[in-house]
Amino acid sequence: MKLARFNEGHIGIVVDEEIIDINDLVNKDLEAWPLVAMNRLIAEYQQFEPTLRAALARPRIPLSQVQLLTPIPASSKVIAYPINYHDHATEMGRQAKANNLGFFLKPPSSLSGPSDPILLPDLPDRRIDHECELAIVIGKRGKDIPREDWQDYVFGYSCLMDIVVRGKEERVARKAFDTFCPVGPWIMTADELGDPSNLRGRLWVNDELRQDANTRDLIVDIPGMIEIASHIMTLEPGDIIAAGTPAGVGPIKGGDHVKIEFEKIGSMTVMVKQTSGGRASIFETTAAVS
Repeated sequence: MKLARFNEGHIGIVVDEEIIDINDLVNKDLEAWPLVAMNRLIAEYQQFEPTLRAALARPRIPLSQVQLLTPIPASSKVIAYPINYHDHATEMGRQAKANNLGFFLKPPSSLSGPSDPILLPDLPDRRIDHECELAIVIGKRGKDIPREDWQDYVFGYSCLMDIVVRGKEERVARKAFDTFCPVGPWIMTADELGDPSNLRGRLWVNDELRQDANTRDLIVDIPGMIEIASHIMTLEPGDIIAAGTPAGVGPIKGGDHVKIEFEKIGSMTVMVKQTSGGRASIFETTAAVS
């Protein structure tokens, strides 16, 4: 099943090129804050699933007539594994990799969706890069999860772009700008996707293929990422794990359009817009690419 958010925050089921509005079944209060309706649905999915299956008979709306939003805007945390492909380690000149480095966190405020532009800060002396990543969505609370139990804790998968200002400042500060974590276009549930260990992911900028890799080449695999993260902190329904990026990272600029695609899951294209904000004092001196 493909679950999405659209328009004013309605939740829907995507079937082919159409969407079925199920908001009245799972999210009656669109004014509630924080926006945790999808988190609740994920946490209670087994209870809701029969109702959602029955809702497949409802009328459908063409996707072309709706505005898709990021699926989980109130994820409690986005857990990102750096240097998790050997070819990316080579292109960045890094010896340490995800199996030694662990992970970092991106703030939920950096999440954006298929209909949102990537807003670039006004840092003319800095390169701002795209990174193509698989998003793993956690389905239930877990702590100290053994790697052999990883499937019990995965709800589904999505596409994720990790946007970064290159430099020597702390990684989180360079990756925390609003809109620096586009996720979408929906969540593909784990039961429908099947084995995620051999998924091709690609990213284009202005129709130029920049990144093309497969999850079979991950240094820390999906069971390992869940095991590591859960031994350090409790995972919650709706948490997102960004699996790392392959080689081919490169700059984006205002006016670009960036497309990401993972087979079996789907694709989305987002625009890039230059802004006049974001000139934090830590970026006042030019730093080497990092």
